[in-house]
Amino acid sequence: MHRTTPSLTYTSFSRSSMSNEDLISVDYEIFGKVQGVFFRKYTQAQGKKLGLVGWVQNTGAGTVQGQLQGPSSKVKEMQEWLRSTGSPKSHITKAEFKNEKGVESLEHSSFNVVK
Repeated sequence: MHRTTPSLTYTSFSRSSMSNEDLISVDYEIFGKVQGVFFRKYTQAQGKKLGLVGWVQNTGAGTVQGQLQGPSSKVKEMQEWLRSTGSPKSHITKAEFKNEKGVESLEHSSFNVVK
């Protein structure tokens, strides 16, 4: 008798489960018309689509900030999205990324909008 196990999809990664791809973490801040244009919601959706974890929130200075974590190539793809795409009604003038570092495991379990 042959038994099959249903396949499971995980949104969290660890180095051992990735094909030789390091996990990284990076903080970001996005400037321009990025509040009141659903930027956080679109950022969360794009992060989840890429299998990333982290968070996004508005700041008192009119910017959006947050943190991305996941496989290096996917984080780089998200950085480009934050730099050039954003939400349909946003107008990004600058994207800053800092504190990039390798991580052994992810520090977040999902991608959240912080109020």
